[in-house]
Amino acid sequence: MFIHSKLSSLVFVLLTFIYFNLCGCAAQPPHETGNFRPADLVELNKLDPTIKLDIRYATSNNLAHRPVYTEARAFLQRPAAEALVRVNKSLKPLGYGLLVFDGYRPWSVTKLFWDITPTENKKFVADPAKGSRHNRGCAVDLSLYDLATGKEIEMTGVYDEMSERSYPTYTGGTEKQRKMRDLLRSKMEAEGFTVNEFEWWHFDYKDWQVYGITNIPFSKIP
Repeated sequence: MFIHSKLSSLVFVLLTFIYFNLCGCAAQPPHETGNFRPADLVELNKLDPTIKLDIRYATSNNLAHRPVYTEARAFLQRPAAEALVRVNKSLKPLGYGLLVFDGYRPWSVTKLFWDITPTENKKFVADPAKGSRHNRGCAVDLSLYDLATGKEIEMTGVYDEMSERSYPTYTGGTEKQRKMRDLLRSKMEAEGFTVNEFEWWHFDYKDWQVYGITNIPFSKIP
């Protein structure tokens, strides 16, 4: 069983490497029509330095098993970013702060995730043919951290876990884990965010429809 798991991981890493080097640059985002607002992507920790970052996609600790970002940064469209700052402020009296894993995501990364994810787990990734709300700069992946210790708060499941423990309605885990998960959700919903039905950490901002799909790298964001 261990050997089989090890081989599967190696095959997965190899396929990801091939994708990046042979396929990843050729695809283009879907064509959209509509009167979209101009992008106004704002770097989160410039608005509020107490928002903590743990940008997993700039490391190998993610579902692709290799960095897919060259910079550990997080952006959102300005109204969503300002709403997130208000969420963070509301958590401080309770002893918590926001821990952000990801914000705006270039479309090419969404396509990569779709292509390397097995069919049975595709509900956990966005279809690149439709684009992700991350691509529009109006989705954020995040959790909580303890202001006193700086440590991540334990939830019912871990970030990017593709199992039922990731569902925001999952009834397992400990009472405290569910309480923390639900606290995060209530604070985010109060500022216009909606939780993803399969991922307790993924929240979409209310105005996501008014922004177009974007594929620019972090380095080219003003």
